[in-house]
Amino acid sequence: MSAPAVLGPPPEIAAVPKAPPRLPVVDAARGVAIAAMFVFHFTWDLGFFNFIDLQAGVDPAWRAFAKAIAGSFLALVGIGLVLASRGGLRRGPYGRRLAMVSVAAAGITAATWLATPDEFIFFGILHCIAVSSVLALPFLRAPAWLTAAAAAFVVALPALVRFPALNGPGWLWLGLGDAVPRTNDYEPLFPWFGLTLAGVALARAALASGLDRRLAQWRADGAVDRALVWAGRHSLALYLIHQPLFFGLLWLAAQVIQPPPRAPAAVDFRTGCETSCRASGANGQVCAAACGCVEGKVRATERAEPRLGPSEMALRMSGFVAACQREREPAAPKP
Repeated sequence: MSAPAVLGPPPEIAAVPKAPPRLPVVDAARGVAIAAMFVFHFTWDLGFFNFIDLQAGVDPAWRAFAKAIAGSFLALVGIGLVLASRGGLRRGPYGRRLAMVSVAAAGITAATWLATPDEFIFFGILHCIAVSSVLALPFLRAPAWLTAAAAAFVVALPALVRFPALNGPGWLWLGLGDAVPRTNDYEPLFPWFGLTLAGVALARAALASGLDRRLAQWRADGAVDRALVWAGRHSLALYLIHQPLFFGLLWLAAQVIQPPPRAPAAVDFRTGCETSCRASGANGQVCAAACGCVEGKVRATERAEPRLGPSEMALRMSGFVAACQREREPAAPKP
């Protein structure tokens, strides 16, 4: 009598790729990016409530820091996609993660539309991550050199050409127009998708060289390492809750301490404004026009209300800037 045949799993189940092991070092790197984001947003909030003189949103060094944080997140998206699909793309986990990010991005849009309708977030970091996670899929099996070339192209294109026709609300998410919309977070597809492609190329090259096997030997032994790994594995939740927490706590502190309003700096307004604007990478003509607009509103207010003191003028400065933005820049698209 012949031995009974050994039944294996159905083909559709056997074909499902197994989950590849996580690399704690990648989770830790994501945790470092989360920690850096905490530092930036907490500093921004401190300046907003006038606990410190620094304004992280306009200071060139802090703006560069913020861009580096966003770039690291997007590069880690590409790295994570490659590592998670080492045995083949697992559509279930991929789809669930994409759905969570997409829902969170939609929630950010809805919340900011209610809170700040003139500057709501319509294509911020979460929106860019969601779209980049889809557009990067064809590159997961492409040669690393081709993906690297595509990354360089996406990053360089907006610095080389601009298309005024793409300033319309339906095209602002591309980032190829010649004006920046009024929004509190803006990571358009060009150049930011290039960072995700760079992460894909880097991870593909690492797999080819066997670097992933060496990185897999790293373990989170200390308390700090374990905290970073934990933060990296819960990055989406931490992203969504940290700013409301920081902002709420500092708002409560401001009600008790009541920090004084910031007085204008004792320098020529136009010169200081244009210098700071150009240092952030903006076009000189755009800086001159924007700073001239704000200065005009300051001078008009001084003539209309000569008794207005420096503290009161400082409180109105954000209104002057917002008014000039409305006059010169395209509004964010309506949701």
